[in-house]
Amino acid sequence: MTKGDFRRLCLDRLLFFSRFAKIKKDKIICKKLLDIINLHKPKKILLYIPLKTEVDIKPLIDILRKREGIEVYVPYMSGESFIPVKYRLPLKKGKFNIKQPRYSRFLKNEIDFDMAIVPIIGIDSTSRRVGFGKGIYDRFFETLKKRPITVFTQTKLCKTKLIVTDIYDIKADYIIT
Repeated sequence: MTKGDFRRLCLDRLLFFSRFAKIKKDKIICKKLLDIINLHKPKKILLYIPLKTEVDIKPLIDILRKREGIEVYVPYMSGESFIPVKYRLPLKKGKFNIKQPRYSRFLKNEIDFDMAIVPIIGIDSTSRRVGFGKGIYDRFFETLKKRPITVFTQTKLCKTKLIVTDIYDIKADYIIT
């Protein structure tokens, strides 16, 4: 099985997950994420603005934005990767139809994240991420000076016992499903 075959299999499983079950599962996953955040107490955290097949972490973003001492960042699509920008409203659709805040050119690109919460489509036996196939997170993580605590999220885990990822695919410290 190739990485592409595995990705298609996982996406098909996600698309058939019921909407009601997904709403309930998203709430449970957000609670688990908050537990991990409370345990590690990150100051700078990279989150994501969810697509319909990803865990809806918008309620978690709202909670974290209200907490003092935590800076919340999300991806702003730029070329083959992304630039982390502070989460702020309004959000507008950008590259790949992904909602994102406006880009602030005054933001320094080198941020030392304590934690990154990353959506996945699936993982292999090495706990490495299979995403949408653009390598956006892999390219971004490659630029970081220090590796943050990395938490993968998915509504319904899709895992293979095979190794379908490459050495540059990012690896998780936690996988929440």
